[in-house]
Amino acid sequence: MTTSAMPQLLEFTSADGLRLLADVWGDAGARPVLLQHGGGQTRHSWGSTAADLAAAGWRAISLDLRGHGDSHWDPRENYSLDAYASDTRAVLAQIDRPTVVVGASLGGLAALRAHDTGAEKWFAGLILVDVTPTLDRSGAERILQFMGARLADGFADLDEVADSIAAYMPHRRRPENLEGLKKNLRLGVDGRYRWHWDPAFVTSGRRVSGTERDPLIEASRNLRVPTLLVRGRMSDIVTMETAREFLELVPHAEFVDVSGAGHMVAGDCNDIFSDAVLRFLGPA
Repeated sequence: MTTSAMPQLLEFTSADGLRLLADVWGDAGARPVLLQHGGGQTRHSWGSTAADLAAAGWRAISLDLRGHGDSHWDPRENYSLDAYASDTRAVLAQIDRPTVVVGASLGGLAALRAHDTGAEKWFAGLILVDVTPTLDRSGAERILQFMGARLADGFADLDEVADSIAAYMPHRRRPENLEGLKKNLRLGVDGRYRWHWDPAFVTSGRRVSGTERDPLIEASRNLRVPTLLVRGRMSDIVTMETAREFLELVPHAEFVDVSGAGHMVAGDCNDIFSDAVLRFLGPA
């Protein structure tokens, strides 16, 4: 039930002064849902989910995380989990209403950390998309290798980009129309395409390091809001064992395992993902 309405552009400010941009669908008075993408993605990574939420009566806010998409790159190259959690707190405070936060991968960890460090009152619910405090290290390393492989050289054209994505995600059908890829790319003065995020997100020493497991486990234990974990059944990041571990930490949490989806659940099976989110949210 996708709406064709175009989103509005909304600007937030981080606690350290960075401009964070978001697309917003839906009526200003509707209950808000904040969508936070994963590392190396942009606000366009949710497929039709934001529009579907608006069609169901919600106000959907799809945010570009710091260093990603059209949000500011951090001149201090601070891409730590605490920085992303601080941004989540700042955005929620500016929304100024209890909000359901949907976070994929990095966006989910930032939300979980923010909930446990001062933003609890702004949460009306939490949906974690293929992320738990314990991640499969080999899968995480594979993602970093993919992200870092073309940092300097970029891509000559969109076909090269599509070929790279197809090699990384062979389960996903290669798109026939490549124009949609431009939303996740920036065209350099040398005429080559590069990913639309700050290379320092991968190369900086001040980035998410994978050492945050214990604080995130404690943050999970402290969750009291309605919670949903959505896993891609083909995920190389969240195994069934780590999903069960999270569900033991958060006994009230609901769980959806999406067949045919890998780590990029919303991109792999968008209709199924949107339906799962809307069922969890219930009436707006």
